[in-house]
Amino acid sequence: MRWLLPEHIDDVLPEEAMRIESLRRKILDLFFARKYELVMPPLVEFTDSLLTGTGHDLDLRTFKLVDQLSGRMMGVRADITPQVARIDAHLLNRKGVTRLCYCGSVLHARPATPAATREPIQIGAELFGEKGVAGDLEIQALLCKALAVAGVKGARIDVGHVAVFRSLVRSAGIGHALEVEMFEALQKKDSPALKSLSRKADAKTRAALLLLPDLYGGAEIIDIAEKKLPRLPELGNALQTLRALAKASPIPVSFDLAELRGYHYHSGVVFDAYCDGVAGPVARGGRYDEVGKAFGRPRPATGFSIELRELASSIKSKSGR
Repeated sequence: MRWLLPEHIDDVLPEEAMRIESLRRKILDLFFARKYELVMPPLVEFTDSLLTGTGHDLDLRTFKLVDQLSGRMMGVRADITPQVARIDAHLLNRKGVTRLCYCGSVLHARPATPAATREPIQIGAELFGEKGVAGDLEIQALLCKALAVAGVKGARIDVGHVAVFRSLVRSAGIGHALEVEMFEALQKKDSPALKSLSRKADAKTRAALLLLPDLYGGAEIIDIAEKKLPRLPELGNALQTLRALAKASPIPVSFDLAELRGYHYHSGVVFDAYCDGVAGPVARGGRYDEVGKAFGRPRPATGFSIELRELASSIKSKSGR
């Protein structure tokens, strides 16, 4: 049947399209009111720039094709955030703080989950030039407000910080290859594998690494971490940032110190937002200070993107229609 669409690619019909468009307008108006400027990156770029600074995190999710004009490899964007970082670092080249926002479709080579679309619509905000915890607080507050404007129910955030694990392995002098294996074990919360991999580490580091998979829950997790983890400057700063986010959040916050999503891309706080009516995260974000460096201009950076189709699905679920 020639009219069949590829798997996990769907038409958006009138009722859902109107929900998505209504949410897009509300959220962009919120961003504009907070002085975030709209940018519109291209749908395709040469992979040299599209995947710069992201490690391998986006490579497997990116559709690739050969440009018929230049013969060079191009990719269809799987995430808009690196493109916005390129615009800030390479095109705008401003001094001080820059606030940018965007909305557009992305394409995934494989669905993020078995039920997910391969053509999400991302709307997001990115804050550049603010290296302190003030930037993390601003972005968290903006995300919470966006979810409130959308009218979702049961909004909540799950927060981690990649510096917790990174500071432990690097202070102990653990090599890159072993760090990668430990990272994979932590992602799976595979304590037996982590126990085996850490057997040559010093006693304090090993005890701290084995504790990480159990450090998830409410704000009390930060207290436990401060008491039981080594007193490393970078780790201590990470815990202070998490405590500030817990105090400031207008919606429930949970913490997972073994959460390392985007480990090769993020440099600080990472978070997922959830709401009633959607099985997975409806928004994701975090700090990614190293990406601008890949474009020749190091810049502190943090932000988030909301998946508009998932958000619209939660509104439909709430209305019962």
